[in-house]
Amino acid sequence: MRIPDLIVFIFYMAGITVFGSTFYRKSKTPGAFTLGNKAIPRWVVTMSIFATFVSSISFLALPGNAYQTNWNAFVFSLSIPVASVIAALFFVPLYRKVNSPSAYTFLENRFGSWARIYVSVCYLLTQLMRVGTILYLLAILLNAVFGWKIAHVIIITGVVVMIYSMLGGLQAVVWTDAIQGIILIAGALLCAVFLLLNMPEGPEQLFSIAEADHKFSLGSFGSSLSESTFWVVLVYGVFINLQNFGIDQNYVQRYMASKSDADARRSALSGGMLYIPVSFLFFFIGTALYAFYNSGAVSLPAELLDMDKSDRVFPYFIVNELPAGLSGLLIASVFAAGMSTISTSFNSSATVFLTDYYKRYFNTGATDKSSMKVLYISSFVISTLGILIGIAMINVKSALDTWWKLASIFSGGMLGLFLLAAFSRIRKAAAAIAGIIAGIFVILWLSAGPLIFGKNIPGGHLHSYLIIVFGTTTIFVTGFLVACLITIIRDKGRRSDK
Repeated sequence: MRIPDLIVFIFYMAGITVFGSTFYRKSKTPGAFTLGNKAIPRWVVTMSIFATFVSSISFLALPGNAYQTNWNAFVFSLSIPVASVIAALFFVPLYRKVNSPSAYTFLENRFGSWARIYVSVCYLLTQLMRVGTILYLLAILLNAVFGWKIAHVIIITGVVVMIYSMLGGLQAVVWTDAIQGIILIAGALLCAVFLLLNMPEGPEQLFSIAEADHKFSLGSFGSSLSESTFWVVLVYGVFINLQNFGIDQNYVQRYMASKSDADARRSALSGGMLYIPVSFLFFFIGTALYAFYNSGAVSLPAELLDMDKSDRVFPYFIVNELPAGLSGLLIASVFAAGMSTISTSFNSSATVFLTDYYKRYFNTGATDKSSMKVLYISSFVISTLGILIGIAMINVKSALDTWWKLASIFSGGMLGLFLLAAFSRIRKAAAAIAGIIAGIFVILWLSAGPLIFGKNIPGGHLHSYLIIVFGTTTIFVTGFLVACLITIIRDKGRRSDK
């Protein structure tokens, strides 16, 4: 532990908590807490969408993944333009027209209350896993820097974020997101430059080592569906990012918080596109770390030579190679990334509890006072559960792989139902329910089947990234076909009656 690093870190944590809490007086009504009274500047919403993409999953797990393998996971970022353009053209106008704080009001309008409940539950499960993963990664860093116990760090970090997100509402979340996004980019740039300038034989050595070991590879371009090929990751990225922009409360809430439709569209497009160069930077850092520790100038300790510990290499580098003070800035950058995403999940999950459950089923005429009470209680509950999941994730092999697999499973094919509602004229609940049942069966079969029956079952060799692809496709196709079948049967019945 170095005193300058500790001072920088504590100053940052205290400053961001106090800054977020200053929005308390502006967030005393449900409308202000959930949508910031729709008075948030466009650039702040843009940076908030970007910061929602970026988290400690990106800052630590992406370099760790690049260090361990190659740039195959970067293909995920290449899929973002598809989703962000579709969001700007179709999703943003759709939600602005519905004009609800919840992303799931639209689904109830199309298919009934069951659709709203199903998708909101899937969302909440995904957010719990996301919060837990991020808290765990943040704790890894502080464990390496200060020697603090991982479980203690998870608890303290979760509580700190909970405090300012509860006090300041969405305005605290998006404004701190904007500041944290800027700090994050600055910290990553400084780290990349430091690595380039500190290679023993100059920057060229970094590229020669990485090229020799195929560290810049985007993966196989083959047709295998059992490996994370370029195409598998690209398709996975398209589906996940369509889900992010199309049905994720974190993003939809920002569309609704924008001042106008035009601002919302531009923020959706710009916020997503900004992630591409920043994720490029993260992967470069991972590759640079590999070259740095294979250049012969510095060696890793024996416990980090195991590639399963790749998530811990970047924290080790920050602690042992960067000058005092700069390490503290990098630590603050990682926490900036993680805290912004955690606070987003807390606020958006609380909004879902209030809008989709409390006001819908328990108290349709809820006052502002009772609504604020629900927002505070639900924020506390989601925070506590996220902390417990973070503790449970201690000792996972790869946080990135774990998160991607869990996200693919817990999303439950919710994208398929949204696409069925957004891009078809189907309004029959029976067709949508049939699609969901078929989709859940496919998801359970592909995720749990190989563990129970072995990989020789049909689909047992498919890569886990494809679970969301096949689940979503099954829901959409089944729903469409059942709707057509119902229409045919109904028309035949009418003709026979005549």
